[in-house]
Amino acid sequence: MNSFGSIFRIHIFGESHGKTIGVLIDGCPPGIPLAPEDFSSDLLRRKAGASATTTRIEDDTPLIQSGSYNGFTTGAPLCIVFENNNVQSKDYESVKVQPRPGHADFVAAKKFNGFNDHRGGGHFSGRLTLALVAAGVVAKKIIPSVHINGMIEEAGGSKNIEEAVALAVENQDSIGGIVECKVSGLPVGLGEPFFNSVESLISHAAFAIPAIKGIEFGSGFSAVKMTGSTHNDSIVEASGKTATNFAGGINGGITNGNDLVFRVAVKPPSSTPKAQQTMNLESGRVEELKVKGRHDLCIALRVPVVLESIAAFVIADLMMIEQSRKLPA
Repeated sequence: MNSFGSIFRIHIFGESHGKTIGVLIDGCPPGIPLAPEDFSSDLLRRKAGASATTTRIEDDTPLIQSGSYNGFTTGAPLCIVFENNNVQSKDYESVKVQPRPGHADFVAAKKFNGFNDHRGGGHFSGRLTLALVAAGVVAKKIIPSVHINGMIEEAGGSKNIEEAVALAVENQDSIGGIVECKVSGLPVGLGEPFFNSVESLISHAAFAIPAIKGIEFGSGFSAVKMTGSTHNDSIVEASGKTATNFAGGINGGITNGNDLVFRVAVKPPSSTPKAQQTMNLESGRVEELKVKGRHDLCIALRVPVVLESIAAFVIADLMMIEQSRKLPA
């Protein structure tokens, strides 16, 4: 449900307009240096404020509640909390009667019998990606030899990101995007065949990011246009290095020592300034809806660091699993 991982295990909690959101990390090794300022860089990359992002600006100061003492992790569960202060909950009163199309308003109310916190999307909000980024910051400290880089490749169907974003602002409508993540410095042998393949675990974590609608590894869907002799990555060194990397660094669900490369498709945000037609549950008729609140026109702009973060805690967990199985009896 809200937990993920085997040894390095994370649990996220909170709602968009609740008092706090946060992450509880179990299995974090002791002795990892950790201070609030260590989170600054990645949290700033996720933060709103740029063109086509929401005008809701929060301090996003990490409050380390447990699992850290004298600047180092203790090995006890590590709890990191963020306060929600800049909220405008009145903007969301209408969603109980007229659920926003494309959002979880309708299904959440049905699943939880109306007891769900609907404000700002509640527990379904992209606000909770802050907890994923916090977990990623900790995970990156556990795997310092691994380099992870996320980058937006396309927005609104264009490689010219700035132009696409400017057009979205001009049209006052939302756009999607494609974000790539590359992981370098991985050893050979992480992951398991079938259900715990590296692709399976990263995909599982990636789809925890709201707005993700697709994922591909290496050549992805373009592989169907290739022949096997072209798509196969020839091994050119005893280390496992290959001449090409159409496999995206994974064979048989296991890392092969080359760069792990994957991309996600990010949908256009459902909350758009454009008026939409949707069911009014009170009147029983389809009526016009103008979504209130503060929303991103292109959430893909803020996804790269979140994608890095999920890759980091998946890889950290896999490396800890591999280390544990190699311990002497």
